[in-house]
Amino acid sequence: MTHKEYEIVEPAVTELREATKSAPEIRGIPTGVEGLDELFFTTKVTEAGPKRVPLGGFPQYAVLNLTGIPDTGKSLMVEQFALKQASIGLPVAFVTVETPAAFLASALKSRAIAMSLDYEEIESNLILIDAASYASLREEIPTLLNTLAYAIKKYDIKITVIDSITGLFEAREMMARSIVRQLYNFMKRWYQTALFVSQKRSGHEELSAEAAGGYAVAHILDGTMVLTKKMISSTYDERLYKRPVGELIRLFRIDGCRLCGHDTDTHVMEITKTGLVRIGPSLTTLMRKSS
Repeated sequence: MTHKEYEIVEPAVTELREATKSAPEIRGIPTGVEGLDELFFTTKVTEAGPKRVPLGGFPQYAVLNLTGIPDTGKSLMVEQFALKQASIGLPVAFVTVETPAAFLASALKSRAIAMSLDYEEIESNLILIDAASYASLREEIPTLLNTLAYAIKKYDIKITVIDSITGLFEAREMMARSIVRQLYNFMKRWYQTALFVSQKRSGHEELSAEAAGGYAVAHILDGTMVLTKKMISSTYDERLYKRPVGELIRLFRIDGCRLCGHDTDTHVMEITKTGLVRIGPSLTTLMRKSS
């Protein structure tokens, strides 16, 4: 019986000082969501010692997972992010897996009006990739990545949104880890700041990172934000959330982020009357007020 001789991948071995030379500086990318920019932070050294400094948005070059059960505000959040970036002149690739491009355009226009943004200025900076209408983009990951690479080169894109990655491994969840890894490596190779929406099963309503495809998504990506909703059903809930019994409340939590520090509290999240997501106070703050 012969033994296979495996190669030595010499370029993979590098000193930290060499890797540091090519390491990008991490700065904040505005989220377009009120109350969210302050929840990511970095640390700076001052005369008084290390000091926490808000990053001012998502960490640049991060590939983040936004997960939750249906009707928790995931799509609203990534749409606001995409519109915010397009409004400041940065081209955005929006891969729409669930909604055909023409219908997404209607939603984006409505959202832009609610955000008081100039939609005509945004239109040329938001590049839609319609995987909802073209099965080959959903079912053949190399085709999707080739198409996305074409768009990135043509429009000099630095921001990518995929809503949702769960739709890319429907009925083949055994491949979820492989598909998510390919997408993650692609985003890193092209220096993208990316948001991936992933759908949670209805049985996973707690504030955990688990989504369809198991832990593949959260484990591979740089960080996870979890959205959920809860029915106010007791007097304790009434006191804590300041809402009456029978009302629905949405919650938001950053589950982790490798690239920078982040707030660890669970926050109340609101969908406003104009259809925008807004992050409110933490439950810790509410509990202090109710005690």
